[in-house]
Amino acid sequence: MVAILQPPPLTKTGITKLTNCWLVTRDSTLIQSDLWVGSTTGKILNSQAAFYDDFLVPEHTIDLQGRIVSPGFIDCQLNGAFGFNFSTVMDDMSLYRKELDALNKKLLTTGVTSYLPTVTSQAGSLYHKVLPYLVPSGSARDASVGAESLGAHVEGPFLNPHQNGIHNPSVLQSATSIIDLEQTYGFNNFAYAIKMITVAPEVANMTSFIPDISSVGIIVSIGHSEATLSQATAAVEAGATMITHLFNAMTPPHHRRPGIFGLLSSPDLTVQRPYFGIIADGNHLHPSTVTAAWRTHPEGFILVTDAMHVLGLPDGHYSWTNGSSESSVIVKKGDLCHLEGNEEAIAGSAVPLIECVNNFMEWSGASVAEVLNTVTATPAKMLGLEGIKGSLEAGADADFVVLSFKEEEGEGRKKRLGVDEVWKFGERVV
Repeated sequence: MVAILQPPPLTKTGITKLTNCWLVTRDSTLIQSDLWVGSTTGKILNSQAAFYDDFLVPEHTIDLQGRIVSPGFIDCQLNGAFGFNFSTVMDDMSLYRKELDALNKKLLTTGVTSYLPTVTSQAGSLYHKVLPYLVPSGSARDASVGAESLGAHVEGPFLNPHQNGIHNPSVLQSATSIIDLEQTYGFNNFAYAIKMITVAPEVANMTSFIPDISSVGIIVSIGHSEATLSQATAAVEAGATMITHLFNAMTPPHHRRPGIFGLLSSPDLTVQRPYFGIIADGNHLHPSTVTAAWRTHPEGFILVTDAMHVLGLPDGHYSWTNGSSESSVIVKKGDLCHLEGNEEAIAGSAVPLIECVNNFMEWSGASVAEVLNTVTATPAKMLGLEGIKGSLEAGADADFVVLSFKEEEGEGRKKRLGVDEVWKFGERVV
């Protein structure tokens, strides 16, 4: 007797098929293929298994007309955006939640579906109040919430005062034990809210604490530091796996003393070379510096914005909580941010991640897929979320963006990638 294959039932499946599109793969290629996503599961689906094993068919088919589908962008260093700064205490902290919720929805328009809300060097009381609001939010799996916090990035206050950047040196600390860190951030926040911590490993005994920090699932990043190559190597051997905004707020490389930059090509490491963040806004780094870092260690290259709350706002003067009761003032002029009265003191950036993507693609000559992986697959791997975020493979969260090339206006027009659609947990949200 020959078995007769029954047709799939015509029921609501919550499945959408995207067709006529190019998909970004984790091995930095573009492939022409369909993509099946489920709004019920919030996951990327294996189309063969869904159709042949479970007899499911898509409810909707969308022709993307040759556009690019990339995993949703991940920003590992975002200080704020659209008028809201994570390093802010309000008299009524319910307003903090309201402002945070609004930011999460607006952030989706930039292509960012997940991020690390970054809190700069502050007094301990501020960390205690804001970190509970910045815990990982993915357990809710609610697309309507907007961009998803993957946990806080605390950039300080355990930094080198000689490389403070614009961080207020009066609140910088040196730790004598792991308890100092727990007290500063709050004991409950330390392992629950924090995903990454930036420290200067050469200050006091910080390197000796790195194994304990890593043991609770916190990523240790080297930054705002004057570490020598040997000191930086010791930190990586102890468990540090990331470098915060490479080249900025650290001793510049010298031909006989490469410093932290030497980690990217050091033959002395017995562990994996670290990942590193790069701010490609056109102000923090020269294009050739960005390209040199990429060519030295492309597997570790992660684009970040280091964006401040002035992202998305008009040019002007804006207050900023900088570790004390008296606010500093940030001046925004186009893409450039600096402290009031000191144009040399760059104060984060005002560019969305898609602009960093376009800048880096123009400067480096890297392929579209290679560039997009610097804001998707590579940060996901650094964060221990490989196969969950930053991927279009079956089983990954269905967070992705639809991109197309758009021609700029004016002389010397260039084609740059633009965000057309954003999907979160299998639902179109932008």
